Amino acid sequence: MQLGTRWATGSEAPASVPAALRPAIAEVEARGLTGHWTLTWLEGRAIAELDAGWEVLQSATGEVIARPFED
Repeated sequence: MQLGTRWATGSEAPASVPAALRPAIAEVEARGLTGHWTLTWLEGRAIAELDAGWEVLQSATGEVIARPFED
């Protein structure tokens, strides 16, 4: 896993956040959730995790998924 970057909800996502993830990140934030996002990379795919308990990721098939964390 490669650590990416961190940013606060409501602020513009860094340029390193893939364009495909941005609409789903905005949808999660529209739920009124606040906190900080952390962008990491696993097996070459970006994962944005919100410390309020959500993640946005792109699957191997290219589908963008926004879901609560799975423990």
